Amino acid sequence: MGGDESPDGERRNMNILAAFLLLHLAQTILGQGADQRPNYVIFMADDLGIGDLGCYGNTTIRTPHIDSLAHDGVLLTQHIAAASLCTPSRAAFLTGRYPVRSGMASFNKIGVFLFAAGSGGLPTNETTFAKLLKEQGYSTALIGKWHLGLNCEASGDHCHHPANHGFDYFYGLPLTNLRNCKPDSGDVFAAGSRKAVRTAVPLVALALFTLLLLDHLALLTIPWRALGFVFLAAALLISAVVLFLSKFRQLNCILMQNDTIIQQPFSFDSLTQRLTHEATSFMERNLGRPFLLFTSYIHVHTALYASREFLGKSKHGLYGDSVEEMDWSVGEILASLERLNLSQRTLVYFTSDQGAHVEEISDEGEMHGGWNGIHKGGKATNWEGGIRVPGLLRWPGVLAAGKRIHGPTSNMDLFPTIAKLAEATMPSDRIIDGRDLMPLLRDEALQSEHEFLFHYCNSYLSAVRWHPRNSSAVWKVHFFTPNFYPQGSQGCYDKHVCFCHGSDVHHHSPPLLYDLVGDPAETRPLTPASEPRHRLILEAISSAAGDHRRTLGPVPNQLSAGNLVWKPWLQPCCGSPWQLCHCDREGGKSTQRDRSAASEYSPTQTRA
Repeated sequence: MGGDESPDGERRNMNILAAFLLLHLAQTILGQGADQRPNYVIFMADDLGIGDLGCYGNTTIRTPHIDSLAHDGVLLTQHIAAASLCTPSRAAFLTGRYPVRSGMASFNKIGVFLFAAGSGGLPTNETTFAKLLKEQGYSTALIGKWHLGLNCEASGDHCHHPANHGFDYFYGLPLTNLRNCKPDSGDVFAAGSRKAVRTAVPLVALALFTLLLLDHLALLTIPWRALGFVFLAAALLISAVVLFLSKFRQLNCILMQNDTIIQQPFSFDSLTQRLTHEATSFMERNLGRPFLLFTSYIHVHTALYASREFLGKSKHGLYGDSVEEMDWSVGEILASLERLNLSQRTLVYFTSDQGAHVEEISDEGEMHGGWNGIHKGGKATNWEGGIRVPGLLRWPGVLAAGKRIHGPTSNMDLFPTIAKLAEATMPSDRIIDGRDLMPLLRDEALQSEHEFLFHYCNSYLSAVRWHPRNSSAVWKVHFFTPNFYPQGSQGCYDKHVCFCHGSDVHHHSPPLLYDLVGDPAETRPLTPASEPRHRLILEAISSAAGDHRRTLGPVPNQLSAGNLVWKPWLQPCCGSPWQLCHCDREGGKSTQRDRSAASEYSPTQTRA
């Protein structure tokens, strides 16, 4: 039966067709509008020195792909980590809050989680930018290092797991990478365990001698069975500690996929290629949905490693090889953004959790720590070398290419920046210390909203930075500084890392004052004779520090001794505990495709 060919019928058909086309066009526009919400690709290196990148002045380590972010986007020259150790720094980065506010800063010497079976971690009542984006319909992934806790009361409760902090997908290390994780790479506990044994054995011997003497003098009657029990208990305790440390790699060097352990201990073989493949696969799976990809590199924390395609290729030994392999990985992920036509609507950010660990020297005497450029000190200190980190942002069409910003900014700033861009509701029941970066990045503001930045050594306020309003000056005060050893060095080589209180630091009265614009290397402390405003500057900073301290409230200490200590019932275990929790469910995922991709890396390339 034929259609209606009358003029009215033709008009009706044309109207239906036009309406259909308009509806299709509206759906397309609306669909594009939803899909055009920005993606976020975040890169965080571990212990990378600001002087290790070409865009920050290095001429001997090849980092063309990371450098391309500076060429095509914005470089922050005074970008500051909120802490100079991994655990508190990462807590601050994710929450936009000083770690002391969430209990993620220690009052003891140890300022990070050392065991997978500890009970401390980022509290679930804290809000991360991943959680905010997930609530906005984003797909979220963490690939790489977590180091913010795992279990609370039982093995497998995963109360501190990334899934409880807004990440839909996790592939990586719940703890961290230590020397002990790689065979023949040294032992970070060696000096401490030797000292403990040297201390414990004489104490036990002295206690036994004293008891025997008292018994001999008839001043105290002690059954020989009790003496034997005391001796046996002490011997068992010392043996248990030594045995545990000898099995550290098996128990703590873990690779997880979501809530499943897939390698225990994890293998360094093709680890960077596996992480890179997981990152690019996540983007491919989420083409039709806005996403957050947080690639938290294992590089360049010790134990250093590099796959065979990069070994021996740099001018700086294994450290340089490791940096160049990380640069390859960044290049692969950036290339995937281009291939998937996502670059124009993706904000890319690159940073490090703190400065280079200058005390890292291999057992063979090779330097395994990075370079902080002209800046004094390194990881675990609040000298500029410990907290001034790379800050690179790229968003084609939104951020100007080749821009340099020299005023102070913080890695806590990413939280409010993402929240504002995603139009997410900021938490109203807590202080957010970060500040939205977009006005500064878009030339809508001359300087960051940060007037003061507070620098903590664990839970102790050790320094303050002041950037007065409508001024180019940047002042920094140190209330105390670590005692470097040997004197004249840039670190605490006798302890492997600097500590934050007691005999390990020197308090300054008056505090040390530096002009970071004229003296970024912090070599010339100012005096009333060299700076007429010396007293006024110290008074302003002291007043700001007092105001800041009054904003702090009591919170549970996640890094207390009770939360740090190894608890057998919290031990993550793949397979039977009687087999010391060993498994490999990766099945040798070092595929030929991953290896061939790495082999195509061109270190002479200058753009991603």
